[in-house]
Amino acid sequence: MPQLSAGILLYRRRAGALEVLLAHPGGPYWRSKDAGAWMIPKGGVEPGEDALAAALREFEEELGTRPDGAPWPLGRVRQAGGKWVEVFALEGEFDPAAVRSMEFEMEWPPKSGRYERFPEIDRAAWFSLPEALEMMLRSQLPLLDALQARAGGGGA
Repeated sequence: MPQLSAGILLYRRRAGALEVLLAHPGGPYWRSKDAGAWMIPKGGVEPGEDALAAALREFEEELGTRPDGAPWPLGRVRQAGGKWVEVFALEGEFDPAAVRSMEFEMEWPPKSGRYERFPEIDRAAWFSLPEALEMMLRSQLPLLDALQARAGGGGA
């Protein structure tokens, strides 16, 4: 059975258009990647855990704050590696300069015997829908259409 992750797509309205908050993954493999690397803050759903509870927990772990409000189901996408991601949308605000991500440890450089710590998310930013189409992981792009259809607002 493929793994399941859950995340929150935070959005806001600016000048009648939707903007979405996306996160850039931390660590050495993502350091030089930009367009096509940004994603919805998300993470694994633990056995017996509700997907919405996991999405809220992961948002807080990756960005450093728990979002206010009542998220609503947006959709589910399958990523290139086979993992399913269940996403909830929430209208709200977040200051990208306030990112305080949990860290992970990995051997770096590979086979060096040295271990380094890296943030799960190294930065976050607000993007208009056209910008998000360029910056976001391809597998998560259908969620932008779903958001626009359900939340309204131009921009794509």
